[in-house]
Amino acid sequence: MTIYKHNKLSKVSQGDFVKSGEVIALSGNTGELTSGPHLHFETRLRNPSSANCSLPYLDPTSRGRVNPYCFLD
Repeated sequence: MTIYKHNKLSKVSQGDFVKSGEVIALSGNTGELTSGPHLHFETRLRNPSSANCSLPYLDPTSRGRVNPYCFLD
């Protein structure tokens, strides 16, 4: 599952299928403690130990989040 936060406008809804290159949101500055427009991108797995990745997520309370760099080639 991927999560995108702090958007000014979301162009898709949960469960929508999207294609590479499709605009899914407009960057925004919503939420607490934001210092400017940016994208919060998060990946989560039901079973984080199933990811074959040695890169730890920086937040020790990650609750299933997986380091996004694990998905880059």
